[in-house]
Amino acid sequence: MSPTDTLPQNMHGMTSEEIVDLTRRLNYGTWRFQKSWNPVHIADAEDCYIIDGAGKRYLDFSSQLMCVNLGHKNPVVVESIAQQARELPYAMPGYATATRAELSKLLLEVLPEGINKFFFTTSGTEANEAAFKIARMYTGKSKIIARYRSYHGSTSGSIAATGDPRRWAMEPGGKGPGVVFGPEVNCYRCPMKHTYPQCGVACADYIEHMIRNESDVAAVLLEPIVGTNGVLVPPDEYFPKLRKICDENGVLMIADEVMTGWGRTGKWFAVEHWGVTPDILVTAKGITSAYVPLGLCATSEKIGDFFLDHYFAHGHTYEAHPMTLAPAVATIHEMQRLNLVDRAAELAPYVESKLRALKEKHRSIGEVRGKGLFWAVDLVKNRETKEPFNTYTDKVSGAPLLVDQIAGKMFADGVAIQAWVSHFVIAPPLIVTKEELDRGIDALDKHLSLADEKCV
Repeated sequence: MSPTDTLPQNMHGMTSEEIVDLTRRLNYGTWRFQKSWNPVHIADAEDCYIIDGAGKRYLDFSSQLMCVNLGHKNPVVVESIAQQARELPYAMPGYATATRAELSKLLLEVLPEGINKFFFTTSGTEANEAAFKIARMYTGKSKIIARYRSYHGSTSGSIAATGDPRRWAMEPGGKGPGVVFGPEVNCYRCPMKHTYPQCGVACADYIEHMIRNESDVAAVLLEPIVGTNGVLVPPDEYFPKLRKICDENGVLMIADEVMTGWGRTGKWFAVEHWGVTPDILVTAKGITSAYVPLGLCATSEKIGDFFLDHYFAHGHTYEAHPMTLAPAVATIHEMQRLNLVDRAAELAPYVESKLRALKEKHRSIGEVRGKGLFWAVDLVKNRETKEPFNTYTDKVSGAPLLVDQIAGKMFADGVAIQAWVSHFVIAPPLIVTKEELDRGIDALDKHLSLADEKCV
């Protein structure tokens, strides 16, 4: 008997080995060299855990792609999908549906006040595309100012507005007309070589310099807390200052809350930490806890009023698809019932204390940063120089990354964590317990010796 003969059969009658083989041969693995892709077969998931084809459980310490905020297989959300399928599986966007009306009304309870006109999509990148078009139609201007160390999606416009190297393969044509890049806010590794607070938040001042010298700027696009590229938390002055700059120069502010929305940072939306309301808010991921693909482009009332007598030149077949909206209604109700936004805020000091203790123990940790249940552990060769173990060039060249090696060892120990270039993203489901937080952090602690040994 071969080892594969003992692998469990799933409902489709295939072994785990067959599932992995077919997936690898017939599908593209995203953001990677295909020859190195060897995906694990995930057969089930529950609460804060994913389960492979052999039945092994893994703590989902980054909520997959920072999106399963409610945890896996919440029965209320699952039933909402089934119920919507029985009642009305599809209606084209030109029709009104009860689910659409219910979700729209519910969004008014959780979105920042004044954001009250909605366009539904099936992904965050599509929601950003809608935001760009709306900003350009509303202002009559063309340019979008984005920032380096940002990610806004993979479709044509969104990848053009992405500052990280995932854009590089699409250039020069992929950069797209009307997108210019400014400095990110990164007080640990300031791209302008300044020191906070003596700098006076010069990175925001530079955005103002760009607006005044580029001309024709429709909007500034920002992740309130940069996501995959390092969980970069701005100083408290940054967003109020940038809001003032946008207002004084007639430029819209677009907040990309695809990753930071839905309680992840201890607020419904991250911009609330700084008392700022954007003109357009884009979100996805946690809106359905990723059970069904849904994105949202939400605008202010003044933008909505503009299109009362101006042509709204955007749409697609799956806009406001009932099957995507029903689980969003259920997700919001479950988050409210379980008080998960406050829970993320309450657990933040516990996570921070554990990670700061980890930094004291491991000289390979340069910085830990975050809010709520959204944290990064940044690895460095040398704390004084802040030199990382790997760079973006290593990532796109296919070179082995130290964080991937550590993540692989953690996975073998039953903890799944997202690693990117030279840092880890810690973002478990908002239902996580302190015991589960301890388990995940302990697994990272165990294998950071790999990095410590390489420090100089």
